[in-house]
Amino acid sequence: MSDGATTAEGEDLDTRGNGQTRVSVPMRSVDRSVQIHDGILAAILEHRLHPGTKLGEDEIGAIYGVSRTIVRAALQSLSHEGIVVIEKNRGAFVASPSLAEAVEVFEARKLIEPTIARRAAERSTSTDVALLKRKMDDEHAALHRGDENTAIRLSGEFHLEIARMADHKTFEAFLRELVARSSLILLLYRRQKAQVCGTDHHLELANAIASCDGNLASRLMLDHLADIESGLDLVEETGTPPPLASILGGL
Repeated sequence: MSDGATTAEGEDLDTRGNGQTRVSVPMRSVDRSVQIHDGILAAILEHRLHPGTKLGEDEIGAIYGVSRTIVRAALQSLSHEGIVVIEKNRGAFVASPSLAEAVEVFEARKLIEPTIARRAAERSTSTDVALLKRKMDDEHAALHRGDENTAIRLSGEFHLEIARMADHKTFEAFLRELVARSSLILLLYRRQKAQVCGTDHHLELANAIASCDGNLASRLMLDHLADIESGLDLVEETGTPPPLASILGGL
């Protein structure tokens, strides 16, 4: 029998000695932390939470009805994935990827996603293809009704569904992080009117996977990612910025 106490959330605390040290977190607290993690991630994927947004522990705790400890665990998890930045004495913020980080993310996606697409085509079943096409149809419907935020999230889910079909857990976990970071990059660097993720490309990919053509699926994925990247303004500005007077003088 342990010599300890239990918090409101059921966290076991070791009360022996001078201080309290958390010994274990029961499953229900872990579940709540995952819920917060997934809720923040979904808001980022749907562009409801923008880069640089402060994520106050007290405010999030009040929203979900949990302690700061559980909120902090969720934010730490998002920080490890590169989606949240935690600054000492300032708190947590939605990450704002730099130009260099944006380029690296798409370099990484272009390295692994063609392989993922090939594996998915080689392993796909009729059930897998039906799920993939349902994701694509939902994305197209969201775009048709002007719900771009939902379309962005569904676009990411389309890519993650292909990763699931590929049956490669490491690639799938890595891509999950890259897709979330890509959403931030699109918010920061997408050129006006540039397409987020072409549904025509998704249809071609789905058809290649359905026909078990791994080489075609791999090539289409690479072309697709290059097309998304071409819609981003990832060129570092050079030269001396114009004087402030020339920018504000006409106001």
